[in-house]
Parts: sequence; structure tokens; C-alpha cells
Amino acid sequence: MKILAVGDVVGITAVEYLEKRLRRFAAENGVDAIIVNGENASNGNGLSKNDAERLLNIGADVVTTGNHVWQKSDIRAFLDETPYVLRPANYPPAAPGSGSTVIDVGLKRLLVVNLMGVSYLEPLESPFDTLDKILRENEGKYDFSVVDFHAEATGEKGALANCFDGRIDAIFGTHTHVQTNDARVLPGGTCFITDVGMTGSLDSILGVKKECIIKKLRYHLPVRFEQADTDIRANGVIFTIGEVDNLSAVAVTF
Repeated sequence: MKILAVGDVVGITAVEYLEKRLRRFAAENGVDAIIVNGENASNGNGLSKNDAERLLNIGADVVTTGNHVWQKSDIRAFLDETPYVLRPANYPPAAPGSGSTVIDVGLKRLLVVNLMGVSYLEPLESPFDTLDKILRENEGKYDFSVVDFHAEATGEKGALANCFDGRIDAIFGTHTHVQTNDARVLPGGTCFITDVGMTGSLDSILGVKKECIIKKLRYHLPVRFEQADTDIRANGVIFTIGEVDNLSAVAVTF
């Protein structure tokens, strides 16, 4: 099985970019399932119901999110309505939606899990304990598994990946918007990349207009971030899983 994981989509211009390229790229590379992190897909951060549906319509099998998931109020009811848009599983159980789902990919069942780190982010339940619980609850209900770990600290991402090496087929990090040069297969057989990067403007700082970030950091004044919309690129990773002799994790840009 080949899984394409696409990094944080930043703004509507990036959604439009994927609309023209995502399905074609997946077909050209023999991809079986597509996971897209969409937590910044709506202008001004967050993910609206309309933009979540749009990502699903343009090819995403599952849309994952992160710490900006609650920015648009209409996403909350939609999270309860669809199993294909996830919020991090380690939010309290009373929060809208779910943090994991099982989808059919051909004749196989793929467990998709969305987690959030706790280093430098919100003090949520331990992602380690949450993932343990999800694996127990879904035992026997899936054939393959993949995790989007939305976290700030690279060390936390590496710790989770190595802790669950051999128990999860693929783990990719999101949130920092910069693709890391470490896509690999861990000793126990788990495919991993610390951060998959973003889908957004290369002529920006993390997808935001450069002048906004410079002003914020130089003068320490409140600044309204505006998403950049030129020179869009999509960062992702293609995981090949399921065959011991043919495991791979390859970072891609398209």
C-alpha cells in the first residue's frame, strides 16, 4: 500500500493549488490513500466546514488537523457528522469529533490517527497514552496504521515514533511547516518523517507574508497575519508499507 501524506495546507490559494494537482500526482505515483493536514486551510487559520468538504472532494481520503482546529465554529458540528475529518485524539473525550478512523483502501483497512504534542502546545492528555488506548480499542479492526503527529518539538515527534516503532506502519509529523530531511524506515519497520512540511507559498515565512512575521519579531507589536499566495508548493511524503522487503518513506514536493 502507498500512502501520500500532505503537509499543512495554508490558505485557500493552497487549496486551489491542490485542486489542480493532487489527484494527478497521486495517480502518477500509484498512491492508494491520501491524508491531508488541513488545519490552516481556511484564510485566517483554522478549517471551515466548506473548506474541509473541499479538501475531501479534491482527493483527500482523510483530513487531519491540529491546534487550530477550533478556529472556525462551523467545523465543530461537522466533526461529529463525518469520520473523514479528524481532530487530535488527545483532546478531552467531550470535544466534538474523533481523533481516529478506519477507512477501506481496496481490500485492506487503514487506521488513521491524529495526535497533538504537548511540548510547547496545550497540556492535553499524553499522546503516548492516547495512542496506546486507540491501538487497544481497534485491535483486529485494521490491517495498516498511520499517524499524523501534530507537534512543535522534533524530540517529541522522534520519541513517539521510536516508542511505537513496529506497532505503527507510518508516522509523519506536522505543524512546523518545514519539511525535514530525515524520511526513513526505523529499525522496527515503522516509516517516519519528523515533519512533512506545508502546502503554501515558498515566498513566505511558514506560509505567512514575510513582512508580517518580520514586523512581529522585530517590533513585538500585534500583527494580523496574512497568508502569502505566490509560488505555491506542496510538501508531502509517500509511505510504502505492507511488504517487509519493500518499506520506504520518500519526501516529495509537487
